[in-house]
Amino acid sequence: MERNTKLSNPQTLYHYKKFPMQKQQPPGIESKMVPVPDCGEQSYVGCGRLKGRRALITGGDSGIGRAVTIAYAREGASVAITYLPQEEQDARSLASLLAKEGTEAVLLPGDLRHEQECEKAVNEASEKLGGLDILVLNAAVQTAQLDIADITAEQIHHTFEVNVFAPMFMSRAAVPLLPEGASIIFTASAEYYTPNKMLLDYAASKSAVVAFSIGLSKQLIDKGIRVNSVCPGPVWTPLEISGGNPDEWISSHGLDTPFKRPAQPVELSGVYVFLASNEATYVTGEVYGVTGGLSGH
Repeated sequence: MERNTKLSNPQTLYHYKKFPMQKQQPPGIESKMVPVPDCGEQSYVGCGRLKGRRALITGGDSGIGRAVTIAYAREGASVAITYLPQEEQDARSLASLLAKEGTEAVLLPGDLRHEQECEKAVNEASEKLGGLDILVLNAAVQTAQLDIADITAEQIHHTFEVNVFAPMFMSRAAVPLLPEGASIIFTASAEYYTPNKMLLDYAASKSAVVAFSIGLSKQLIDKGIRVNSVCPGPVWTPLEISGGNPDEWISSHGLDTPFKRPAQPVELSGVYVFLASNEATYVTGEVYGVTGGLSGH
């Protein structure tokens, strides 16, 4: 596999037309999507930037988490991923891909809505990887509602349990295990910049993630641990076709950005690699937007 150094128009580099109408029950299976998201399986080339590192990535079976896991493994890191039991198919396909390349991924199925599951995942990852120095808090849920009257208490609790409480619990469990030089990276959202009227609870949860990550960065700097957030714009992932978009918006997902297309997960992975690497030793408390231009609007 060779690194692609060819210049290309970013507007047309990946799928930029309407998507076929499709819908799955949450949490969605990536391998059943049309087209299947590009997580870098055939394109990401590593160069040893994370050699010897040990990373836990939540929601690592698909979407951005899968792209980050592939990139970290190819950069030399040992990797562990969390995912829901319903996502076993995607997790197994990822493990098989990495095994062929010489990396044995640690698979940690579980429901991160529960505090005990969060602590268990952190401790098991540290034990099986022989330590932990990168924590990527990426798992999330998103449910679109066109009317606030349709946002139930159950939905709000679910959104905040996964998107806010789980990262807090996992950070709390991980900090005592992390050495100086470690990195914690949160996946926030462009909803932090430009909240969407149909994603009220999701936008609120991701704004909380940014605030928590910035505050945590200040608390952990004296421990030598860096903390940053990545704010993706629209990305082609199972989140979007399993409740994250109204049915009528799925086919045009991301076409309203300045790029006139959504990102593919692989387009996010480089930022996560940078933030975990020694190239970012002076970077903490930052919010990195990868939004296709939305953060400037």
